Amino acid sequence: MENDTVRHIKDPLYETLRKEDIAAFNAEKSARADLPSFAHGDFRGLELRGLDAHGLDMRHAYFRGADLRGIDFSQANLEGASLAGAKISGCFFPQRLKADEILMSLNHGTRMRYSAE
Repeated sequence: MENDTVRHIKDPLYETLRKEDIAAFNAEKSARADLPSFAHGDFRGLELRGLDAHGLDMRHAYFRGADLRGIDFSQANLEGASLAGAKISGCFFPQRLKADEILMSLNHGTRMRYSAE
């Protein structure tokens, strides 16, 4: 599998997200000691408002057209993720993710790169 391939993750927690059951996801996430990697995950067009993204590995995830409004991603790994056309009002992004990277991804679908700082 190539590094930029979007995939479905074989984990019940991922399936809960795919069903847009955010309350159930957050409850199950807080009860689990081991979180799966959501790297390269397919989140296109999903309504994810209210998601507890703290500690999630979402590297290279694909969020085209997803509703991400108000999510605090500050403690999640979004390196290489794409936000093309997503709703991001009120999102809090990791400090190493610069505004121009977010805008390029939002407007053109580019993969976000973390700054070296």
